[in-house]
Amino acid sequence: MTTLLIHNASQLVTLAGPARARVGPEMTELGIVPDGAVLARDGRIEAVGSTTDVAPLAEPDTVRIDASGKVVAPGFVDAHTHPVFAGSRAAEYELRIKGATYEEIAAAGGGIRNTVRLTRQASEDELVAIARRHAMTFLVHGTTTIEAKSGYGLTVDDEMKQLRALGRVARETPIEISPTLLGAHEFPDEYRDRRDEYVRLVIDEMIPRAAAEGLAESCDVFCESHVFTVGDARRVLTAARAHGLVPRFHADQLTRSGGTELAIEVGAASADHLEQLDDAGVEAIATSGVSAVLLPGSVFNLGLSRYAPARRLIEAGAKVVLATDFNPGSSPVASMQMVMTLACTQMRMLPSEAFVASTVNPAYALGRGERVGTLEVGKQADMVVFDVADYRAIPYFFGVNHARTVVKRGVVVAAPLR
Repeated sequence: MTTLLIHNASQLVTLAGPARARVGPEMTELGIVPDGAVLARDGRIEAVGSTTDVAPLAEPDTVRIDASGKVVAPGFVDAHTHPVFAGSRAAEYELRIKGATYEEIAAAGGGIRNTVRLTRQASEDELVAIARRHAMTFLVHGTTTIEAKSGYGLTVDDEMKQLRALGRVARETPIEISPTLLGAHEFPDEYRDRRDEYVRLVIDEMIPRAAAEGLAESCDVFCESHVFTVGDARRVLTAARAHGLVPRFHADQLTRSGGTELAIEVGAASADHLEQLDDAGVEAIATSGVSAVLLPGSVFNLGLSRYAPARRLIEAGAKVVLATDFNPGSSPVASMQMVMTLACTQMRMLPSEAFVASTVNPAYALGRGERVGTLEVGKQADMVVFDVADYRAIPYFFGVNHARTVVKRGVVVAAPLR
């Protein structure tokens, strides 16, 4: 039986509170314990509190981590990533700097379709090796759980290849993965003039196979005028729910398409992006229970200026979540620390709100809130020791990896600053 004690923390950010996503003023309540300690046994948290109270409970053979002058907090939960792909889109990055838009690059055969061509050529083993490297990058930056999408295969076999690769990475690395089928990410070249046939392929073949083989928990759709319409998305997500997959949704990123309302209609777990959301959409999602997953990294990297209306969403009582949108095109960032900085500086979220939106709220958005996202007795011992004395310094000193020690299920899995 393995026991671990982290003690003497300048701030122990427990996020203890109601067993649900936090909204409104609750997002500033972090449950901080000064001079805090956590005792974990066999992967679960056994005691949380002051060092004076918790340290005496440790046995002589307990592994001990002295967190003096440091912050201890739950591992980040990244609720929107695309980590299984081949190739790079660095050349497109240069094109955007020269003035080409995301839509123009896509129309010329670049963007998602470029990555699709390269991913189709890669073997499953090659994709596993790539995704394993990405998983370790998440871990060293303090992310212990991710949602991960397919979407770069766009054939039945290639989408399943990506999902199998995700399953192998989840088994072969410490990171926890919630896999999502994103067959409705883009129309592949061979279906450019047969779009309805491709939608039927997603509905009739991809979804049933992913569900039957247990390869996915969720199903997502990229809904925009140049890809999947609201009508297409309704058909896909209705079929997904019928096969036991949780609906998720790329909504209102580039245009106000009505995606948020459809996410609510189909009972999606989340509506993601929301940069074009208006006041009516804010009120609708705030009263629906659908999590609003905001992805400032993609806005920043695309050189755009319109971020999701985080302050209005928080004030309306929405379940606000932050995520990296890690992908090879619009948001090649795996650091939730950097995303928190963007949330604070560009969307005017308080550091406390950004912390909640990066831990407990995404945990509930992924159906894992009973296990991860807070430091409470009985929960999984997923923790990060940050090399700062105040949690607000994590987004404040941006562009720096503050994670000193990363713990997953009570075991140290990364120590990047040692």
